[in-house]
Amino acid sequence: MINVKKCIVGIRESKLSRAQTNLLIEEVEKSDSHKKNVVFEIQTIKTSGDIHSNERLDNLGGKGLFTKEIERKILNKVIDLGIHSMKDVPASDENLELKIICWMKRYDPSDAFISNTGKKLEFLPAGSIIGTSSVRRRAQILSLRKDLKIKLLRGNVDTRLKKLINRQYDGIILSTAGLKRLGQDHLITEVMDHKKFLPAACQGAVGVQARIKNDWAEFFKPINDITTQTECVSERNVLKIIKANCNSPVSVYAKITDNKIEIKCDLFNHEGKCLFREALTGHAEQHHDLSIELGNKIIKEVGQLKINQLNTLKDDFDYTP
Repeated sequence: MINVKKCIVGIRESKLSRAQTNLLIEEVEKSDSHKKNVVFEIQTIKTSGDIHSNERLDNLGGKGLFTKEIERKILNKVIDLGIHSMKDVPASDENLELKIICWMKRYDPSDAFISNTGKKLEFLPAGSIIGTSSVRRRAQILSLRKDLKIKLLRGNVDTRLKKLINRQYDGIILSTAGLKRLGQDHLITEVMDHKKFLPAACQGAVGVQARIKNDWAEFFKPINDITTQTECVSERNVLKIIKANCNSPVSVYAKITDNKIEIKCDLFNHEGKCLFREALTGHAEQHHDLSIELGNKIIKEVGQLKINQLNTLKDDFDYTP
């Protein structure tokens, strides 16, 4: 008789979370771990961010809005694991009783612009309405086009696309990785250039979270992508050092090529002015020291008080020129 072990996985109630989880399970089934006779049971969990789907994320607190309910169930042993889009997992106040035991190979981390007319962001007529819920993306849009209108856009990918099709917006900005995982990347008008639109830390990365003492780390080890882990841990470390939260208009992106790592950071104010833009490069094994150096450099040039102030957008999210 074959002993089958059950693994209960908690995910957000969305098509994207389901797609990410299915991709993870497919990777497991192709690895040696599949021989260990584990069956997955998926539980969908409504998070604060999903429940309050029409409100500004930053007004709801912004810290762990898409993860805390899942994390609570892991800690209470209701589920074994949580699967997260890692850009939603707070870096500056992470739960020390939990850890990321596996990083899936990162998809394209870039932001994607989708317009009704097929025009790129720079060619849209003045006064066009752009939809986003991200304070970072809002600042980046303003850094490029202060003559565009910005309007809050919440909801899952399907909801956002439907609002675009219904002409409530002239263009919207989503994650390239999310669209690819949903098989909707053919809708992309423009993949945003990192020189102008650096992505959020850990955008495009999916992580498996468990309790510190768990039975699953070895099971997932064969599919853990070390490159993704190193890049994303470096990005998160920069955010930790500068105490930035999910609402901060900050982008951090690390890339390993031929055992060299480059860590970039762009920091804006809420009016779209770039306050800091720099990149550090070194050997990949120096990633931790480089992220500390970059974080300290940001604090020195911008100031911790100013960074803390940027964690809150006091103005109306919607913007009209």
